[in-house]
Amino acid sequence: MKKSPVISVFVLLLTVTLMSARYASDGYKVGDVVQDFKLKNVDGKTVSLADNKGTKGYIIAFTCNTCPVAKAYESRIMALNEQFAPKGYPVVAIQSNDAQRSPGDSYNAMQQRSKASNYAFPYLYDDTQAVARAFGATNTPHMFVVKREGDQFRIAYIGAIDNNQYDAAAADKKYVEAAVNELLAGKPVTTPSARAVGCGIKWKSV
Repeated sequence: MKKSPVISVFVLLLTVTLMSARYASDGYKVGDVVQDFKLKNVDGKTVSLADNKGTKGYIIAFTCNTCPVAKAYESRIMALNEQFAPKGYPVVAIQSNDAQRSPGDSYNAMQQRSKASNYAFPYLYDDTQAVARAFGATNTPHMFVVKREGDQFRIAYIGAIDNNQYDAAAADKKYVEAAVNELLAGKPVTTPSARAVGCGIKWKSV
């Protein structure tokens, strides 16, 4: 029996929808243990989560140079590092955009951005995009708070920095800050996830 065009289109749309849902569900969830990674920092050195034995955890920020939302949140990411690095939760920033699609996010451009903004934290180049895919990062910025458990790191929070991408002073829900403060106090994270906002990561062509 020959399929009607309407049925064929419906099947195609359903397949695409299911594939999109599957992709969206990939990556770490709250409570998962993170597999360590090694990425090149803007100073040319390789960085991994295991390098700093004195941390209680990390604030991992998938961000970039070019996204307007990432730019708007840059000072807030820097402030998170200033606030929490001395308490054992430093920031690690990761840039995963494909430089072919987004030349302003090349390794050289990352080095320039880090120097110009005076980053006090690593700015790592996820050239293969393997780390972004492992985490399930989709946006810039996309935040992950991980807490140390022995030699492992477990996801405690995933999502947005706060609830106002336009005005830091107007944000009345500071998700990352609240999560880290709760972890430092030995409490469970009240809001373990919030929808990340920002530009989509520029993936390499398949």
